[in-house]
Amino acid sequence: MLAADVRCKICNLVRSIFLKGGVKMKVRPIPFRGSILFFTCVIILALITFTLSCSDDPTTPEQAKTHIILVWGYCGEGQCDVPARNADFVAAAGSNNHSMGLKSDGTIVAWGDNSCGQCDVPAPNVDFVAIAAGGECVPSPPCTGLCHSLGLKADSTIVAWGDNSGMQCEVPAPNADFVSIAAMGYHSLGLKSDGTIVAWGDNSSGQCDVPAPNADFVAIAAGRFHCLGIKSNGTIVAWGSNDYGQCDVPALNANFVEVAAGRFHSLGLKADSTIVAWGLNGSDGRIEVPPPNADFIAIAAGEAHSIALKADSTIVGWGWNYLGQCDTPAPNADFVAIGIGCHHSLGIK
Repeated sequence: MLAADVRCKICNLVRSIFLKGGVKMKVRPIPFRGSILFFTCVIILALITFTLSCSDDPTTPEQAKTHIILVWGYCGEGQCDVPARNADFVAAAGSNNHSMGLKSDGTIVAWGDNSCGQCDVPAPNVDFVAIAAGGECVPSPPCTGLCHSLGLKADSTIVAWGDNSGMQCEVPAPNADFVSIAAMGYHSLGLKSDGTIVAWGDNSSGQCDVPAPNADFVAIAAGRFHCLGIKSNGTIVAWGSNDYGQCDVPALNANFVEVAAGRFHSLGLKADSTIVAWGLNGSDGRIEVPPPNADFIAIAAGEAHSIALKADSTIVGWGWNYLGQCDTPAPNADFVAIGIGCHHSLGIK
């Protein structure tokens, strides 16, 4: 029997005794009887208050938690160890060696490797509405690459912290009117409310050179050396390194609603809930979406693996899986959001 069940049975018994007249108390007239009667009444009132607060719901505190983050895959830098209290998360993100979670109260929690200060959220840690994590995705752990973090505030400004070796934390002025953020490698992206994209940081492969016309964008994604943007007409624009075809959007380039970018591959989610993948496939099949390719509502891409959230709240993973980054923990159910790092995956349920 659960401890909560026992507690509620006691509660019901005490209710019947004190609230239904089950016990009649008589105070014998003795010296100091006024004090005895007073303390007796205090005890009875305390018991009544306790029993009235009892719930018939046997849910334990752990069971009552909602929107917790689960992390799986490579955990060697502590990026899978979600700090307590693991609850009330609305978004998750990851990089090479750290993870981030956005809480419903607008605060950010970050954990894992902090060698570059990427987990030290600048004060005041309030009023955030979106998060992104960047950094160098090394081909295989240990993950010692430099990492940075981004947070979008409710006032539409961007806060950036962590490694700044590529000037990826230097948000260009004016730092205002942003509605979305993305990061990977040593560069960062911000989408403005007027549909333009601002890119800064490392530009060695042209990943910060947004193609003209820089207008009418509604969504963005950052890969290691390339970037993606969705136009208001549902088409994808890709720029930066194209060594593996990661910028060659397959035909028909239309009806896209979300994009994600990995190191050398890209993903696009269509309005019909199917996923299109292109770029480097490798022996791991990172652009081979598992059948049935249907009913997807969110996508994310890492170093060499991808995950996607289905409408039934399950997560599908594919690609490089030698660290278990594609093996969603059981029970694979009740997920509401996903995030991804280079070699680890995150889900909120």
